[in-house]
Amino acid sequence: MVELVRKGVFLFKSRMIVEAADQLSEYEINNRLLSADLGPLSDCSISQETARANTMAYQIMTAHNLSGDWRKLKLRFDSLASHDITYVGIIQTAAASGLKEFPVPYVLTNCHNSLCAVGGTINEDDHVYGVSAARKYGGIFVPAHQAVIHQYMREMMSGCGKMILGSDSHTRYGALGTMAIGEGGPELAKQLLNKTYDMDYPEVVAVYLDGHPIPGVGPQDVALAIIGAVFKDGFVKNKVLEFVGPGVGNLSVDFRNGIDVMTTETTCLSSIWCTDEKVLEFYRIHGRPDAYRKLEPGEVSYYDGLIKVDLGRIVPMIALPFHPSNVWSISELNQHAVEILREIEMIGKKQLENPNVELRLSNKVVNGRVKVDQGIVAGCAGGTFENIAAMAQILEGKSTGTDQFALSIYPASQPVNVELINNRAIEKLMIAGAVLRSAFCGPCFGAGDVPANNGLSIRHTTRNFPNREGSRPGDGQIASVALMDARSIAATALNGGILTPATEIDFPAEIPSYQFNKQIYDNRVYQGFGKAQPKEELTFGPNIVAWPKIRALPQNLLLKVASVIHDPVTTTDELIPSGEASSYRSNPLKLAEFTLSRKDPGYVNRAKAVQALELKRQTLSNGVVIQEVEEFFRPVLKDEKQDVNQLQQIIRDTGIGSVIFAIKPGDGSAREQAASCQRVLGGDANIAIEYAAKRYRSNLINWGMIPFTISTGDQDKLRVDDYLYIPGIRQAIINGEEKVQAVVVGAKGTTMLELKLEDISQEERDIILAGCLMNYYAN
Repeated sequence: MVELVRKGVFLFKSRMIVEAADQLSEYEINNRLLSADLGPLSDCSISQETARANTMAYQIMTAHNLSGDWRKLKLRFDSLASHDITYVGIIQTAAASGLKEFPVPYVLTNCHNSLCAVGGTINEDDHVYGVSAARKYGGIFVPAHQAVIHQYMREMMSGCGKMILGSDSHTRYGALGTMAIGEGGPELAKQLLNKTYDMDYPEVVAVYLDGHPIPGVGPQDVALAIIGAVFKDGFVKNKVLEFVGPGVGNLSVDFRNGIDVMTTETTCLSSIWCTDEKVLEFYRIHGRPDAYRKLEPGEVSYYDGLIKVDLGRIVPMIALPFHPSNVWSISELNQHAVEILREIEMIGKKQLENPNVELRLSNKVVNGRVKVDQGIVAGCAGGTFENIAAMAQILEGKSTGTDQFALSIYPASQPVNVELINNRAIEKLMIAGAVLRSAFCGPCFGAGDVPANNGLSIRHTTRNFPNREGSRPGDGQIASVALMDARSIAATALNGGILTPATEIDFPAEIPSYQFNKQIYDNRVYQGFGKAQPKEELTFGPNIVAWPKIRALPQNLLLKVASVIHDPVTTTDELIPSGEASSYRSNPLKLAEFTLSRKDPGYVNRAKAVQALELKRQTLSNGVVIQEVEEFFRPVLKDEKQDVNQLQQIIRDTGIGSVIFAIKPGDGSAREQAASCQRVLGGDANIAIEYAAKRYRSNLINWGMIPFTISTGDQDKLRVDDYLYIPGIRQAIINGEEKVQAVVVGAKGTTMLELKLEDISQEERDIILAGCLMNYYAN
């Protein structure tokens, strides 16, 4: 089904894979090509360096690179995209750093807080701010319920050979020939200020598709099979996935988009696909044929690894709680349901670490089959035209039943919705019992259709992290999400919630034609790029608050450990929850109150107590030492006989802050607030074995927090309330040091800890020294 090749490979004419081909002669290669009926090479060069330059990823990235050195990329993007829980902070950051006008098309969509259901006026206040910012700076404003962010970007902004940067982790348009990257807000602020996105050239891994999907298998099934194969050992972490092979042409564009958007869950950096006549037809339908050009690798292309996918062997899949990589075939789950679900219960109990909730899944087994409570198809992954049309084919003339099971469907855009109305798919689904809603991302992050306590929801959305569906463990609530394809969700709905793969039912698997009505957007979307109105006043609601002042990095740091997390992976949802907390994204002070609230409820008070001491430290005057500040320093001072002046100088040079330790933090969302909320509460660093994604590490740096790493054997040296003294940290950052020594003082005594400063560029060091990106630009 999915085979991994964990070493470099050459691909010849996008059809033949040869491992270690650098050891083969041109004669041997041409013999293989002739025997495969592919004809000889026109270019005899098969060196690794030349072949690496023949990948689509190389061609696109180097075309956007301003450094002159392909190994050290400085990228400028063709356009930017944000939604209504990210664009306020990004524009505020850029404006504080000198923004006058958006230099590239910047799309502000409203698909996350669009229900305006929590917090009174604050969500619509953000939307009003967005309109005023689009007018002032020359942006594109997509009002609420018109489109989810990634569907609008597919329909209106993608283009073959382009690059797009978005402040949402599922920024992926590779199937349309566009390399897209999801990042934290500060990286978009840099682009708005005509700065670059800097990184080392990433490794590129080929995804070789072969064969045809069998009837009843959809894009989510293929995506989950790939995620399940590559996530756990980080095979494609921070790499680019390049989709090639004969199987690409056997997939519709909607099918490709459905796989592509889920590549985020592999932890890859970006993706790109070969383009063909089907992609050209997509652009013709959307009135943008000029956006198409054929993309394919050169005759000989080199990849740092390969994922081979036999589409004909993919079966309906399900990702069980609490991660998209926890993948099983639906048939396997049904055969061993009690055993598998009890194992998930045990894992969940350990991961949730919450005595107030009791996870129960094994009781979902009824007469030997799993029975679920809810089905949801929504967002950039599920809400596409072909997914929903297929559901209508399955449910036409039938019923979802009158029991507890409920089915909700969210088309990804108004144009998709209108066409589903035109071909009567919506009518068929509503008659069957489905509820149709507007273009909204809520079910993907816990702001819509929250299940009942201990409910199990099957969803064609992007994630199923703990509590991401909206439950609140602090109130004794727990619910769970399993990811599935829309076709199998419809088949399950047909059976009243009994888990059913779509391959077990007969339905007409014909793909209906699609017509795009651009008038819907012409009548509602504000197109302001190139039309900035500098005299326009920004409209601020009472919840929109500027970032608090952040100090620069002091000479030394004295940190107190405010949280220790030993889970194998810590998601951004656990660092700062989604759902109701999202309404406060424009208010950094209020949002910070939610930090780690679902994982470690005591964190905020611990961090605040340390922050209060730092504020007192900053007010010290000559000859005066506040007793509680002095007492905070005493555990790490080797000589307790220092006089007042010596102690005063040490305190003056040493910043007090908090720090968290997690084994692998930052999987999931690109949200910058996972880092900025810690910073607002006085956090100075994270300590990890490794970071789950580049975007989280970037967020830490852009908010002035040091992304320390330590060796695996040192993780037990840190406990909550331990002191961590790092003398000379500022000079170490200035000098480009890659290691510093810290003194750890805790209940078990004093020990030394080596903190690593890995792969931090000079500019990133300058940002850390300044205290945050805003300070860096202000300086």
